Amino acid sequence: MSVRILLASLLIWLSLGSASGAEREVAVAVREAGDAFIVQATIRPPVSLRTAWDVLVDFDHMVGILSNLTASKVVSRNGNVLIVKQEGVARFGIFSFPFTAEREIRMEPQKRIVAKNLSGTLRRMESELRLVPTGAEGIRIEYRAEFAFDSIVAGLFGVSFLNHEVEEQFQSIVAEMKRREAQAATDPLQAIH
Repeated sequence: MSVRILLASLLIWLSLGSASGAEREVAVAVREAGDAFIVQATIRPPVSLRTAWDVLVDFDHMVGILSNLTASKVVSRNGNVLIVKQEGVARFGIFSFPFTAEREIRMEPQKRIVAKNLSGTLRRMESELRLVPTGAEGIRIEYRAEFAFDSIVAGLFGVSFLNHEVEEQFQSIVAEMKRREAQAATDPLQAIH
């Protein structure tokens, strides 16, 4: 058995976790497309549109939501267009990948977020997130992104790595949405953070 197959098998095994409620709310698919990877995810958080939106655009407090971030700050704001700088470490099995990103974020409040990497450790990243009201069930979040890595190791394990990272991030985001929704129900004045 080649070392590459053995490493890939080990990483896939390490990325499998126990099932939780948030995992059932988050479905992620990743595929390779030339030099990039396409990520599609559907998230069904049992929260209001407002709560979902508030969490998704809370970039200045994102370090408290996503465990892989060490810094997140809005450095520029022009109406519904933000420039956000983030730093962190993505972990996958025995590997860790420090990253930096400066992104342009274009927002259509409570409808859509479009992000484009301006600089950082990714060669290319573009994403679109749509919030779709679903009536009594709440909302559905549709996420699509394209990633191109500069790292050879990240590129080798791109499908498994991105599946793990995106799923873990959205699970954390859903957990924060639920926390804020529950807080709003018990103490509306303290629901912001």
